[in-house]
Amino acid sequence: MRTKLTICLILITVSASMLIGCESPGSKQVNPAAAAEIDREVDIALAQLFQTTPEARDLAARAKGILVFPNILKAGFIAGGQYGKGAMRKGSRTAGYYNIVAASYGLQAGIQSFSYAMFFMNDEALNYLENSAGFEVGLGPSVVVVDAGVARTLTTTTLKDDVYAFIYGQQGLMAGLGLQGSKITRITP
Repeated sequence: MRTKLTICLILITVSASMLIGCESPGSKQVNPAAAAEIDREVDIALAQLFQTTPEARDLAARAKGILVFPNILKAGFIAGGQYGKGAMRKGSRTAGYYNIVAASYGLQAGIQSFSYAMFFMNDEALNYLENSAGFEVGLGPSVVVVDAGVARTLTTTTLKDDVYAFIYGQQGLMAGLGLQGSKITRITP
């Protein structure tokens, strides 16, 4: 009984801290230190992805933009949530900051952090993200989650989808790792 109570308290604390960390999309006052921290973490996360999956570097050369979330925290015990901040890169330049938020309910338990990179392959998909009030993964442009096997088979003739996503750097234990239903919103750090 005491173990269940401890787990519930940890999950409530994590969930509350995730909500407290959410940025208001309407907030226009830029915090340069927060933006620089996100940029630094994005640089590290991209370097890690390119080192572990060299095919991602080739995909990056063809992408119109790469949205990187260097540290998404996912926690749950029946009810769960996830949150992370990231940046859109166009070339080597940051073109905007975003957060990703999701809530879920079901058979789940644990805490996990991971990195997530979305390669936007055409202007239509990129415009959809930039002009929507919130990009929901699973709606709008087609998103293909790339694993090691799929990455090796990507060529200029097989690249037909709007967005290719990599999930990597997982730490912790969490049953299931899906991003469908996650909402991505532009923020001002």
